[in-house]
Amino acid sequence: MYTKNDYIAVFDSGMGGISVLRQLKKLMPCENYVYFGDSANAPYGSRTTEEVRALSLAAAEKLTSEFPVKALVVACNTATAAAIDVLRKTYPDLIVVGIEPALKLAYDSFPGGNLGVLATEVTLREEKFDALMHRFDGNCTVYKIPAPGVANLIEAGKNDSPEMIALLRQLLTPYVGKLDALVLGCTHYPFITRNIASIMGPKTQLLHGGKGTARETRRRLEKAGLLNDGDGSITILNSSPDPKMLKLANALLTGGKLSFED
Repeated sequence: MYTKNDYIAVFDSGMGGISVLRQLKKLMPCENYVYFGDSANAPYGSRTTEEVRALSLAAAEKLTSEFPVKALVVACNTATAAAIDVLRKTYPDLIVVGIEPALKLAYDSFPGGNLGVLATEVTLREEKFDALMHRFDGNCTVYKIPAPGVANLIEAGKNDSPEMIALLRQLLTPYVGKLDALVLGCTHYPFITRNIASIMGPKTQLLHGGKGTARETRRRLEKAGLLNDGDGSITILNSSPDPKMLKLANALLTGGKLSFED
């Protein structure tokens, strides 16, 4: 039996899901959250589908065995694409919410337009993404833009580093001036929107799915009568033994300085 005071468990391959946790906290400030970043195994985006499924199941098992959990939020596009179905089958009585690239929002906002999806290799190759891409009408042209290495730099706290700027320019320059919208298909990427926007220019709108995931989580909890009305809390865990990863996670959560120097 679940209670209102139980936790909303959120997991990601590393730091990216903090962007979703921020949206959840903003929408539901009274909830208790536990966040697990699997930085020891990051990034998921370059792994096989089978590896991502196994890691996702391990993360869910850790969270549900150590905390009273009323909802599980898969705050990782790669894990959602590869493992959401098996997670729902494994936990049939638990509210399980995944994140998807904000393609519907892009289609609705720019019918017939040119859309880009910046995402990991796993997200873009999964059948779930193809089904999502073709679910909506609108005759849009969609460009898949794999972004290997971007999440790694964010995991290292190098959001504004010369390496990041150079990599983003390499990935995005072919699409400058060609896109009406760029969907950020990895939860790491909202942390570098300023750098992406500076390359793409003001005519390309940046979209991501964090807000939609938070709204869906709230809707499911409200329907189940499980919205908390007490004082909220946030517990952050990470699989990496490096204590600096928790420091980075808290900096991303609060909008503080990103640095591994001290």
